[in-house]
Amino acid sequence: MTSTSTEAPFRADDLGTLVMMPWSGEAPDGADMPYLLVYSLGDTADGPDGTAAAIERLLSGHGLPVGGDLVDGTARPSLPVSLLVESGAAIVTLPPLVAQCLPPQEWIAAASARGYAYLVFTTRAWPEAEPGKAVEPEALAEFAGAEETLQAAAHIVLPTRSVRR
Repeated sequence: MTSTSTEAPFRADDLGTLVMMPWSGEAPDGADMPYLLVYSLGDTADGPDGTAAAIERLLSGHGLPVGGDLVDGTARPSLPVSLLVESGAAIVTLPPLVAQCLPPQEWIAAASARGYAYLVFTTRAWPEAEPGKAVEPEALAEFAGAEETLQAAAHIVLPTRSVRR
């Protein structure tokens, strides 16, 4: 007997414009924590609901639970998502995606000191955020800290890697 999959094939275009935003802030232990937030602008024909479904398929297809427990990549070397910090850039790879940003120096210092960063990859679209335009810290805090954003996200601690010379 043959079965067919009813799940749509993955297409990167279904994700819309993805944005990766770095920031750091004081954690409960008193030291700075480097964070990365990945979200879509929801700018596809299917809109924010379509991008949310596509991102959830991508994450769950890699074993990254949305709205679930924290995934500790420092304890799972075979995790399909990785973080490279090199030459002032943060590069996250989650096949077939590669995202890059240029974090501020305080983020680099926090990532270097901790040896990891906290990735929040949310299915919740943020259409109000425009690529290339500065986001006010208050707007970032409101979006990133919203229960809707956090519950719709995979939360992953990623070890920082660098190119070995």
